[in-house]
Amino acid sequence: MAVPKRRVSRSKQGSRRSANTRLTPFQVQYCPQCGEPVRPHRVCPNCGYYQGREVIKMTTDEEK
Repeated sequence: MAVPKRRVSRSKQGSRRSANTRLTPFQVQYCPQCGEPVRPHRVCPNCGYYQGREVIKMTTDEEK
């Protein structure tokens, strides 16, 4: 059954809506190659490895 517009206070309405708008912390895993924190399912930006394989050839300052 519908509730009249002014029956629900603004604070009650806001607290109901706020349950879905909160921020959730993103997950962090650690690269097995270099130990740097990495988001899941992404190539490690430090060493270029993903699931034990080198996906991106990383260059160092000495190779340039």
